[in-house]
Amino acid sequence: MQTSTAPASATTTSVGLRYGLLTGLVSVIISFLLNVTHLEQSPAKWLTLVVLIVGVILAQKAYRRANGDFMSYGQGLGVGMVLTAVSSVLSAIFSYVYVALIDPEMPARILEKGRADLEARGNMTDAQIDQAMHWTAMFVQGPALVGIALVGGLILGLLVSLITSAVLKNPKPEFE
Repeated sequence: MQTSTAPASATTTSVGLRYGLLTGLVSVIISFLLNVTHLEQSPAKWLTLVVLIVGVILAQKAYRRANGDFMSYGQGLGVGMVLTAVSSVLSAIFSYVYVALIDPEMPARILEKGRADLEARGNMTDAQIDQAMHWTAMFVQGPALVGIALVGGLILGLLVSLITSAVLKNPKPEFE
């Protein structure tokens, strides 16, 4: 009986799930801290994008390492999208739970700051500001918030994954 000591290659799904859970958890912690400190509208909100980019890069590198230092563009994209899907679902669930149970006044704060920002610009009439606030209100409350978090996360993750896969790919030579 012969036993193999070669490590089993990782799948795009297994690596994407593992790193998606980690990336999602870190993003949720950062979002929670920003929300609790009422900094959800500050430039610090871009920190979750940095977490996503780092998570995708680390996941793609881990996949490549586990597969003999080879990763096709499609495999890199697959790892990134599985990671993004998992992370986006966690973030969307967190957003809903946070607004529904922990801080129901958060949408009102966002709308209030949005109105103040539009008024400070001084280039819109009151009717235009009211219309903008009406549309904004539809996207920062309830199920729309979850949908925006999910779809926005997936689109952002797709863009990140397309770029990082192109940079980190190392396909197997065809004639070996």
